[in-house]
Amino acid sequence: MAMLTVRNLPDDVHRALRVRAALHGQSTEAEVREILANAVKPGSRVRVGDALAALGRTIGLANEDVEVFGRVRDKTPAEPLRLE
Repeated sequence: MAMLTVRNLPDDVHRALRVRAALHGQSTEAEVREILANAVKPGSRVRVGDALAALGRTIGLANEDVEVFGRVRDKTPAEPLRLE
């Protein structure tokens, strides 16, 4: 795991973090980890796979519908890029 050092943290911010951590029954370090994780990885973000699966269910796609793409897809190898 990576380590992070935060320099020049104002005393009032550190004090507020300690109080918040105590209210949540955890260490200040654990509280900061949770705050950072929630800030950069919010739980409400849209995941493409989940969105596509929901869309398929909404419009009533079945496995057979998707298998058609495998049968009709052009399987000719692509031409390599020419840098001339």
